[in-house]
Amino acid sequence: MRLDGPIPDLGRVGVWSWSLVDQPAPQVRRAVAAIEQMGYRATWFPESRGREAFTTSALILSATERLAAVTGIASIWARDPDAAASGANALGEAWPGRFVLGLGVSHAPSVARRGGDYARPLAKMRDYLGRVEGATFMGPPADPPVPVILAALGPQMLRLAASRTGGAHPYFVPVEHTRIARGALGSGPWLAPEQAVVVATDPGRARELARNHMKGYLRLDNYRRNLLRLGWNEAELEDGGSDAVVDAIVAWGDADTVAERIRQHLAAGADHVGIQVLSDEPFPLSDLAALADRLL
Repeated sequence: MRLDGPIPDLGRVGVWSWSLVDQPAPQVRRAVAAIEQMGYRATWFPESRGREAFTTSALILSATERLAAVTGIASIWARDPDAAASGANALGEAWPGRFVLGLGVSHAPSVARRGGDYARPLAKMRDYLGRVEGATFMGPPADPPVPVILAALGPQMLRLAASRTGGAHPYFVPVEHTRIARGALGSGPWLAPEQAVVVATDPGRARELARNHMKGYLRLDNYRRNLLRLGWNEAELEDGGSDAVVDAIVAWGDADTVAERIRQHLAAGADHVGIQVLSDEPFPLSDLAALADRLL
């Protein structure tokens, strides 16, 4: 399977949502149809303890006509390389140009839960990519080939993404990281960071939603080390993050203010931004529509 195939035209912004993997299928079908109607071209979703990533992809693709499904990310610990290659090829053949395989090493607690050993994740990813590339698929080939991208934060994983795949998908990052990632990747590879947002103007309410989102991530070593590399200190990462950390990771304010943060990522070198709207609603469609009006 080719790893560095061209990325389809997914536009400058897409929708990143946990609800695509943890809400009932009928709700997902209605939501993605509405998202497509707004003009978005891509949906992003994780893989953890919700719906399996390739199943989620098929659900989204079968419920829409043009919308792409992008795994953000499919864990390399969830399936062997042959299964990843065959599943990706099957989705790409059934829905040409509408599936992007994002792969990632996940996190130590998630890997332990699956019975794996998180030691040497970079070497594990390098080996996994080689096996995906060499996998034999007995069915009809995807045309065009399914592109592969990597979840990447640190310099070594960014370099691997640039040298072996179509690009990188950094998650839980400020605009500063997008500038650094573009420098590490060079001008060619696709760069698509995630940006969490709260469409609310009350600082207390906005930061409450942001901290509820951030507190779990700030306990994960990958994200914590990335913020320390960017110059934050340990004290600023405690208790859901200082106001400065919260405001750097989660854009909040009215729709115009939030849209400006997305534009900052694009100006810093992003090709595409996955917008994750934090809300009490599983699918905050009115907020997504407001952002579509400003960004699409």
